[in-house]
Amino acid sequence: MSKDAEKAKRVHDSAPSDVFANFMSDGWAELPLTDLGVSPVAKNCVARRKVLSEAFKGMRIVLPSGEDKVRSNDCYFLYRPHSAFAYYTGVQGVEANPDAVLILEPNGESHDPILFIMPRSTRDTDAFYRDVKYGELWVGRRYTTEDAAARYQIETRSLAELEKFLADAKPSVVIRGEDPKIDKLIVENEKDAELLIFTSEQRLIKDDYEIDQLQQAVDATGRGFDDMIKVLPKAVAHERGERVVEGAFYARARAEGNDLGYNTIAAAGSHACVLHWVRNDGRVKSGELMLIDAGIEMDSYYTADITRTLPVNGKFSAAQRELYMLVYESQKAGFAAAKAGVTITDVNRACQEVLAKGLEKLGVLPVSAEESLKPENGFHRRWTLHGVSHMLGMDVHDCAAAKKDVYMGPLAAGMVITIEPGLYIQPDDEKFAPEFRGIGIRIEDDVLITEDGCVNLSENLPRHPDEIESWMARVGN
Repeated sequence: MSKDAEKAKRVHDSAPSDVFANFMSDGWAELPLTDLGVSPVAKNCVARRKVLSEAFKGMRIVLPSGEDKVRSNDCYFLYRPHSAFAYYTGVQGVEANPDAVLILEPNGESHDPILFIMPRSTRDTDAFYRDVKYGELWVGRRYTTEDAAARYQIETRSLAELEKFLADAKPSVVIRGEDPKIDKLIVENEKDAELLIFTSEQRLIKDDYEIDQLQQAVDATGRGFDDMIKVLPKAVAHERGERVVEGAFYARARAEGNDLGYNTIAAAGSHACVLHWVRNDGRVKSGELMLIDAGIEMDSYYTADITRTLPVNGKFSAAQRELYMLVYESQKAGFAAAKAGVTITDVNRACQEVLAKGLEKLGVLPVSAEESLKPENGFHRRWTLHGVSHMLGMDVHDCAAAKKDVYMGPLAAGMVITIEPGLYIQPDDEKFAPEFRGIGIRIEDDVLITEDGCVNLSENLPRHPDEIESWMARVGN
């Protein structure tokens, strides 16, 4: 048994008898994979790697997929590789396994890609039935190196060869912090940080495949919202109704995608005023609003990020509708502002201006909206603490390692951002009349930036309160 396999044995496991080991060693038929096909994103990955290669000429580029993340003891979270690894390899969904490494090996003016994986365990060792981390009878079949090479159109080798391959200590750049073994084997380079930044910034502009995947994620998420509306009566009857709603969405995410793109916010009543409410342990009450912020991550790892605020009983009260319409008009202003050449700050400012003017009309600002909007004041932010946009893609807050001046710089056609203004009136906020207290509202959509505007990828999910009431009546019956 290999060292890795030995480590993967559980503490109280005992070695099989020689008789059993011999019995397990034969009688196995050949079962080659016959329906592999080439990854649908393989051609895109070739183009992506070419750009990466140009940026780091003459240097070995090392992109680890990352280790399993321990949840507790010998139990692990559902595996998800580092986004850069997935972006440049096309390894997606259930095909992904921990500890893999993509290396771009310098070859003159270019690079040769080599994918290192833990291949399918053969039947001539006991690993296939004893190795709880990699063994086929424990975790399922993996690709052979030949399978992976055909699937991803990349030369593929066994991880067993990696340490020897890296022993020449060739000048290298690596994304660190994902695989301790890789971090130990490769000498640190001042350009390591540049690699992380570059791989993040390259993902800012989406290609056609990425846009299609994001649209699929949005559409699946829309069906997940239908599911959540359907279970609202059950949620009202349950002590932890928020989790009933959360669970309905998770079922959709696992059925149609890889996983949740992020922890679902299912916030009923005043919980909607907690910006990242993910406890989801509260009651769902008729007459209150429920803010749901949710996104499905597809097998490709592209995720939606959508928020809708729904009246639990299907009808907005006058106070709920008044605040909702203010957020609605704010978002419309964000849509109108979003286009190539403007910045996320510009989109945020357009939304904030509407919110500030609305709060002025409600009589809660100590100064005019104009005065409040000055950076040195910001009184309106008491009720709207967050910005309204972020990049979206393989990560819900995509391209986070990009330099600030790039991330916050001019938007370009092909970028995908969220537009998500909100108002949150805390239950103890005496600046507002009692009928408004404890109301939290956010509307969030995913938009594709174009040269002269934007396309709302989630346009099919109702946003206007009249449309929401009709939607809930239709789906809930």
